[in-house]
Formats: sequence, C-alpha cells, structure tokens
Amino acid sequence: MPKPGGRTALGAALLAGQAAVAVAGIRQGVAPVHVAAVCWLTAAYTVSGLIAWRHRPGNRFGPLMVLTGAGSLASSVSWLHQIGLVADLVPLILIVHVFLSYPSGRLTSRLARVLLGIGYVAAVGVHVVSVALDFPAVLYQGELLLVGAVALAGAALMVARRRTRPLRRSLTVLIDAFTLGLVMIAVLLVVGVLGGPAFPAVQRLAIVLLGVAPVVFLAGLLQARLARGSIGDLVLELREDPADLGTPLARALRDPSLRLLYWLPDFDAWAGEDGRPATLPDDPDRVTVIEEHRTPVAALVHDPALRDEADLLAAVTAAAAIAVRTGRLQAQLRANVEELRGSRARVAEAGRRERRRLERDLHDGAQQRLVALSLNLGVLQTRLGDDADALALVREARAEIATSLAELRDVAHGLHPAVVSAHGLAVALESLTVRAPVPVRLTVDLGCSPSEAVEVAAYYVVSECLTNVGKHAAASSATVDVRSSEGTLVIEVVDDGRGGADAERGSGLRGLADRVETLGGRLRVWTPPDQGTRVRAELPCE
Repeated sequence: MPKPGGRTALGAALLAGQAAVAVAGIRQGVAPVHVAAVCWLTAAYTVSGLIAWRHRPGNRFGPLMVLTGAGSLASSVSWLHQIGLVADLVPLILIVHVFLSYPSGRLTSRLARVLLGIGYVAAVGVHVVSVALDFPAVLYQGELLLVGAVALAGAALMVARRRTRPLRRSLTVLIDAFTLGLVMIAVLLVVGVLGGPAFPAVQRLAIVLLGVAPVVFLAGLLQARLARGSIGDLVLELREDPADLGTPLARALRDPSLRLLYWLPDFDAWAGEDGRPATLPDDPDRVTVIEEHRTPVAALVHDPALRDEADLLAAVTAAAAIAVRTGRLQAQLRANVEELRGSRARVAEAGRRERRRLERDLHDGAQQRLVALSLNLGVLQTRLGDDADALALVREARAEIATSLAELRDVAHGLHPAVVSAHGLAVALESLTVRAPVPVRLTVDLGCSPSEAVEVAAYYVVSECLTNVGKHAAASSATVDVRSSEGTLVIEVVDDGRGGADAERGSGLRGLADRVETLGGRLRVWTPPDQGTRVRAELPCE
C-alpha cells in the first residue's frame, strides 16, 4: 500500500496526465465540452478516492475510486492514439464496481460478484477482441448491451437496498446518486447501440452525472468527519457524569432511537438505564457491544444504517466506554434498589397478613374464652350465697379477667386495627379521635380508593401521632386532615404543643417512616420549639 506521500504523488500524476491529454485532445479537434466533462469525471473520482484513502487507509473504497479515475484517463488516451480504445468501457464497469461495493470496497453479495464478473468479461475481454477485429457490429453492440444490462441490474440492487434497509438521510442521497449513475450508464450504452446525433449530448450528460456521486460521497464523508469532531464534546459531557448517558450518545450518533443497555452479571441479564430488564435485538446490525477484558459491560442498540458509518460508531463506542462503568454500577444499584423495594414490600405484606391472622386468632380464641370464663364466674357468684370470702375472690378474679381482656384487646389492636378492615378508614379515624387525649378536629375527604395496606398505614400514622400528643406535646388541641390529591393520600396531624421533638431518635416516628416508605410513600416532621408539631405522610392512593 502506498504511503501518504506516494498516494499524493499518484493523484497528482493522474490529474497532470489528464490535463496533458485534455490539452492534446483539444489541439486535435476534440470538443472542449467533451474534454471538460471527461476531466471532471477523472478529477472527481481521483480526488474523492485520495481523500477516502487517506482517512480510511484500511478501506478498499478509496483505492477503487482512484483506479476509476485512472481508467477514465486511460480511456481518454483514445483522443491521441487508437490504443486508448481498448480501455473505452473500463471506466464504466469500474464505476459500477465502485457503486456496488460501497462502503467497504468489497462486494458483499454473491449476485453483485456475478454481475461484476460478467461486466468485466464484456468490458475488458470481449472488448479487446472487438477492437482487434475492428468492431464487428454484432459483437460490439452485444458487449455494449451486456454492460448496460449489468449497470441496470446494479441499479435494481441499489433500489432494493434502499427499500430493505433503513438509511440515514446522507446515505439515502448517496444511494440515490449511485442509482441515477447506473441508470445513466445503461441509457448511454443503449443510445450508443442505436446511434444517431443524440449520442454526444447523452454521453456528456452521463459523464457529468456520473461525476456527481463522488461529490455526494465527499459531502457525506465531511459530515461524518464533523460528527467525529464532536466526540471531544461528547467526552467532556460524559466526564460530567450525566444521569442519562443515552442522550449524549444518541446526539453524537444523530440517532434518536438509540438505547443504552447494561450487562448485569449478578442478574445474568441486560438492563436499561432505569434498572429494568431488557433484551437485545436479534439483528446484529442494530447492536454494538462494549466489552471490558473481553467481557460485555454494555451495548448500544441503534439504527442499523450506522454500520455504514463504522468510524463514527467506533469513536462514539470508545467514548461511551469511558463512562459506561460508572453507568453500569448505577444501573446495578437501581436494579438492587428495585429488588430491595420489591422484597421490602413483600416482607411488609407478609407481616401485615400475619398480624391480621394473630389479631383474628386472639379475638376468636383467647378473648372469647376469657369472656366465657367471666360469665361462668358470674354464674358462680350468684350461687355462693352469703359466703363473703368466696364472693370477694370471685369478684377479684372477674376484675383480673376484665383487665386481661382490656390488655388483650390492646395487643390485638396493636397487631391489626380490625375496625379499618371492617368499617373503613374514615370510621376508624373517628374512633381514634373520640378516644384521643385532647380535643381533635377531624377532616376526611377521600377521593380515591386506597388499598387496605395504605389505610392501615394511615391509621397507624394518626394513632401514633395522637399518642405522642397525649404523652409528650403538652398540647391543648390537635387537627387531623386526611385527603387525596393527584393519586396520593395525604395525612397531616398538627398540634399546638411545645414542639421540639427529635424525629430521628423517637422510635415511634421512625417506625412510622419505615412503614410509610415501605409502601412507596414518605413521612416528614416539622417540630420547631414552642410552635407545635406537624406530621405529614404521603401514601400512594391507588
């Protein structure tokens, strides 16, 4: 492969040679318009090929374009000597080769290889025989039609490619230019077979249009270079540790459909940036995996047309790898939080069910037996007659039973407020305020239907707060406001006591906060000294 200096020298030699042949051709009577058209074609493919070759030295597309420029020069030698006629069709089949091999310079489909093989046989092998035999009409016209058919089939492949693959805007314009060029080759050769005065005009028009495709290619290459130039801005943006890595990557690749997924080894699964499980598409052209020590850490799911901009994709992928490790840890953390939240909710629900079962067992079992025992003692008391000592013992036993029943009801009530399940939150709160140690103004406005778990949590918030008012606040009154707002159940308890409570050290308030947070809510406490205490809990209402 020539070095950069050698490539430049080669290009300069081709352009200088074309200029010399052009000057000589004009001196020999070749129309200046035709000379200008051929020079345009040679320069377009030579210059574009050299630029592509320089920026993508491992890609065959640039050298193939330079070879096409050389073929145009060889064909124009026919202005000076008959030997140039041998290469008359070479530029056309080389152009077909260039168009069909974009972007790698390699023919990726078997059909394209077969078409090019037929084209080269006709444009080189058959044409040499035709020149040697002084252009017999049947042979010459047959080779022209054959090369034209190859060009037309290539245009059909371009149309199929445009329809079956989602192309980016710049690539769509380039493919359209390729298709138009191939159609013009077919039209030129058909007009050449038919002959007539229109051939020179069609030939010049075809040459000019065939030179447009390299210019469109250069514009796309410039756009890709500008996009790659923005990688520095992307790196700076990623250094700021953005919360959403996918957005700057999508902007750099100009692909709004891009998604960033992380591989979570602990879960043996892919996850999005939000920590939720995700799957990779089956289409390999849509996925670029980012690896670390040959182990996948992340993947970009993108527009498959980005495969045609391999340099840009590689640059963005390399920049993404800088920030992916932190992002993957964050996704791992979010996934752990999601798992912890689900586990916490399941534990809380299991505990609530178990407390409800215990409350029901105490109510239906121990309490009922104590009540029955108290009734039996009452019957015994009526039969003891005037035995004062026995009557005193019975009354003492019945008093102990009553005390045990009261304590048992308190225990059962602490396990699960049955009044909530039986009569709803509003009635349960009314029963609380009636028994409150200070006068309470209660307001309940439920515009939603909270779950039983949420109702129980709300009940305990009010119950604990009113208990604290009686024990610690030295308050003269309190208000309880329960309302729904935008899918959230809001509970506020305010007293006019002395305030100054330590919400973190108090086990009651800390336990309430844990209960509320388990259900996806939050609890806040305002307790300035001598200004009372305000407790606000927010719970999901649906």
